[in-house]
Amino acid sequence: MDITAFKVAKRFFGMEEIPGQKDHPFIVWCLSTCNLETSDETPWCSAFINGICFILNLPMSNSAWARSWLMVGIPIELEEAQVGFDICIFKRGTGSQGHVGFFAGMEGDNILILGGNQNNSVNVLSFGKDKLLGVRRLLEEQRNIKVRRI
Repeated sequence: MDITAFKVAKRFFGMEEIPGQKDHPFIVWCLSTCNLETSDETPWCSAFINGICFILNLPMSNSAWARSWLMVGIPIELEEAQVGFDICIFKRGTGSQGHVGFFAGMEGDNILILGGNQNNSVNVLSFGKDKLLGVRRLLEEQRNIKVRRI
């Protein structure tokens, strides 16, 4: 079986925060991989990537800060990005804010990203190249993935 981080992340497509006092247990668990005990209202794009990487025993940032992924994996050019184990890190807002998600392809000049906390859910959105900070490859070559039970 050909397991990739993208394929595992795609299994969570449509998962969303629970409004009000309740929290989505998987989102809360992902936040715990960043040493946070908090609600699903906390920004969780990086936590989602950490959760998928934990399941697949891939390198993790262990941080809820999206830009922390600039220090994980192998830097590659956008033109080399492939659907599978590549992530894109973007600037957002002002200062050190950011966003991170799995590379899902290109649509014209926009980068498609499969990620968490995109309008409070897991989905695919497009981001302009002008916001891109970096692309990282989490796994250099396909290998037998040892999936962890959570």
